[in-house]
Amino acid sequence: MTQDGFEAVGIDTSRPHPARIYDYLLGGRDNYEVDQRAGDELAAAAPEARIGVRANRAFLQRAVRYVVGSGVRQILDIGTGLPTSPNVHEVAQSVAPDVRVAYVDNDPIVAAHGNALLSRSGTTRIILGDLRDPRSVLDHRDVRRLIDFDQPVALLLVAVLHFLTDADRPEEIVATLRDALPAGSFLVLSHATGDFADRSAAQAVYTRATASLNLRTRAEVELFFDGFDLVEPGLAQVPYWRPDTPPPPRSEEIGFYGGVARKTA
Repeated sequence: MTQDGFEAVGIDTSRPHPARIYDYLLGGRDNYEVDQRAGDELAAAAPEARIGVRANRAFLQRAVRYVVGSGVRQILDIGTGLPTSPNVHEVAQSVAPDVRVAYVDNDPIVAAHGNALLSRSGTTRIILGDLRDPRSVLDHRDVRRLIDFDQPVALLLVAVLHFLTDADRPEEIVATLRDALPAGSFLVLSHATGDFADRSAAQAVYTRATASLNLRTRAEVELFFDGFDLVEPGLAQVPYWRPDTPPPPRSEEIGFYGGVARKTA
């Protein structure tokens, strides 16, 4: 059986899954013992891990409020992961109820959980698609039903590009997505880094998972914003991107960069 071109398979609980590890570190319930063990190992290797994923989630919410407040009324969230309230559409629609959100993920588990939670208003949809094939995401019939690429779009690539290896050509993937966006669109991006501490032990946790963790430097992450203009304060550790509360303890150790940029041409 297939769905949207993906073969329906059983849930693999033999190896930790990045989305379920992330869910566990956020305090969620959509994870298994293998994910919990990996999450605990990750937290032991990187003591700020739980603080970091929460700070990344808070960055996402602030960034969504910013782009919607700037006038964007449609969001394409690729690599959305397991739903965690408040979800992107809940944050966006609290600012402007007419915002449309297309969620894309390559994991059927995410799609199943997401479809159970989405509203039936027709303003949100979750789609099976793979970031490594950006053209198929852009051309997907359900993406096209929801997203008008003649109008500004907020593209969300939050905590997902670090699961692509250099062999996946992530810069080319982002460029393909960028070129499909009209002027006035935004890119919201966050990415794991080892700039602030040696995180090789944390990377090792993911060698047993379904995707590897590929840490990149500030200069490497900045390359993803080529063709966009970063808004203030530019690329920053996620707790320091336009904070609306005091940054949490150990923020200076958090290995996530985040930034928001606008396409002006």
